Amino acid sequence: MRRQQHRGLTLDRRTQVMGAVAVAGVVGAGAVELARVWRRGSAPLPAETDDLLEAAGTATLETLAVVREGYRATSTRENAVFNLLVSFTTTFGVTRASTALIRSGKGYGVFRNLTIADRRVHHFVPGIALALAAGGTSISVRRKALDRWLALPFGAGAALILDEAALLLELDDVYWTEKGVLSLQVSFGTISLLAAVALAVRLLRRGENSVGIAPPP
Repeated sequence: MRRQQHRGLTLDRRTQVMGAVAVAGVVGAGAVELARVWRRGSAPLPAETDDLLEAAGTATLETLAVVREGYRATSTRENAVFNLLVSFTTTFGVTRASTALIRSGKGYGVFRNLTIADRRVHHFVPGIALALAAGGTSISVRRKALDRWLALPFGAGAALILDEAALLLELDDVYWTEKGVLSLQVSFGTISLLAAVALAVRLLRRGENSVGIAPPP
């Protein structure tokens, strides 16, 4: 009985496919940028060198330099979407890892269940607080320069909420049950959508530049 209680979730094929698409979307965005810089930078192409690792290292360093410079020069809209994607994906991954650690009985410090007045506090609660605080600040302050930074706590809050979407829909703690797989599906779908939006915004930016339209900052 104890072994069954601590057994991991069994993911159906649809959930596995959604997870693979989400990972591919995030990794693909980085791979596209790396390939572009590798092709245009000083690092030799794989077919032109015998030391592929050294060439890849050079291309990676150049990509990081391009990302740093591009982040300063890129529009607020693109940065906000990118930050939202990174924040959501990172928070979702860390949350799933920490909950698995807690469930295994090896959690300690901040990696443990939070109980206030004999009531278990689920992580969608701070998620709601983060999302409302970030969204409310963006609406009330109305400074576009802040949106790229407010996207970070908003994305983190959204990840904490959607990671317990099944619990909120069922009004029951189904996180580690078969019904809890819905939370994974919703989160994977959101990551895929954010990755697609990030790529779409970037393509629109390039299209505006190619036809001579100066996009807003």
